[in-house]
Amino acid sequence: MFAVVRTGGKQYKVTQKEYLEVAKIDLEVGKSIDLEVLMTSDGTDANIGKTGAKVSAKVIEHKRADKIVVFKKKRRQGYRRTAGHRQDLTVIEITDIKAA
Repeated sequence: MFAVVRTGGKQYKVTQKEYLEVAKIDLEVGKSIDLEVLMTSDGTDANIGKTGAKVSAKVIEHKRADKIVVFKKKRRQGYRRTAGHRQDLTVIEITDIKAA
């Protein structure tokens, strides 16, 4: 069985006991969270938009992604700018999937 969930403005296809890196969730390590379910399926039929479906996850750790270097340049103008970005991530484990 798998489900499609939405968190942090993105959609993920998840199965039970799967680890997933998502945008930061403000919860302590070890706490549980219920994710917004868009679809569930057991491989033969799909339940899309049914209320009552539930996907539970547990927060494993908080970390940061690798640095992304942003470099801007305009030739022959002497214009160069360098900036960096590191995204805050939360690693979650999908503990339970219940269909509607």
